[in-house]
Amino acid sequence: MASTAASISKALANNLNRRGGVSAAAVASFQAKCLPPLAPSFSSSAAAAISEPPSSTSSQPQDKQKGSRWSKLLLFVPGGITFGLGTWQIFRRQDKIEMLEYRQKRMDLEPISGNFLAPSSDNLDALEFRRVLCKGLFDEKKSIYVGPRSRSISGVTENGYYIITPLMPIPSNPESVQFPILVNRGWVPRSWRDKSVDVSQDDERLSSTAPSFAQDNGKYSWWRFWSKNPNIVQEQIAPVTPLEVVGVIRGSEKPSIFVPANDPSSGQWFYVDVPAIARACGLPENTIYIEDINENVNPSRPYPIPKDVNMLIRSSVMPQDHLNYTLTWYSLSAAVTFMAFKRLMPKKNR
Repeated sequence: MASTAASISKALANNLNRRGGVSAAAVASFQAKCLPPLAPSFSSSAAAAISEPPSSTSSQPQDKQKGSRWSKLLLFVPGGITFGLGTWQIFRRQDKIEMLEYRQKRMDLEPISGNFLAPSSDNLDALEFRRVLCKGLFDEKKSIYVGPRSRSISGVTENGYYIITPLMPIPSNPESVQFPILVNRGWVPRSWRDKSVDVSQDDERLSSTAPSFAQDNGKYSWWRFWSKNPNIVQEQIAPVTPLEVVGVIRGSEKPSIFVPANDPSSGQWFYVDVPAIARACGLPENTIYIEDINENVNPSRPYPIPKDVNMLIRSSVMPQDHLNYTLTWYSLSAAVTFMAFKRLMPKKNR
């Protein structure tokens, strides 16, 4: 730029000399006024621009460094979470092993007599999974059907229900239970529930005509009382043989979120709720509930099918399942952690 300005001033000076004979002093003053020196001003401004420290741009690299550090740490969060879940499954497996051993030990104990078991919720935890021997009579009219529950027979799945019936005491019989007990008698086909619904409807129709029979019986009794030769018929009550039930004391089921709620008013029971079932049967809420495990099934009457003893000491998630979950979570943790390291490794220039 300095050489260009000098050439321009020289050309102007020559032009002025040709035209008017302008003096050298005038030419110099013209150059000083119209063409100031450029190099010094440019160099000072550039130096000032270079020497001035940038205020806003200096903080941006620091923010970027902090953001990149947090983003790197976040890459390892999924690996830490999955590793923690795998470790939690190890503790769950140990708890499940201890729980199953506890159930097995209680099942191996001698059965206790259920004749003097009183309704109580205080000792339920101490009695749960104990075998009990009870005698009494089933009140079939108060049976509750819980389900549907599927059962596999020779590879064919069949839907049915669990039937729960109150075992009632027999008057003046010291061998029978002294208090009612709810008994889960086992699995029955769907036809059993359909038949019980039909029978209950027939009983309701008969109950509507019961007053007329009562009135007739009342007239007959009054006529028999005033007659001179009343025919006194003594009813002979046949001795009742108590039924023997071998069961395991249990509590209410804990349904999952996918199981619908029970509807006692319509007779829909999807899971075992002992207090609610006891209320529906007209019994105290703290009535003892047992599950029949009697293996001596009469071939002529195969239903209800009692529960298998091995099924009572099983769980929906067994220790082997917890071990599989542990291996799955640890494998996933290793995979996502390796991906995080792979992401942070510097790329090689090819």
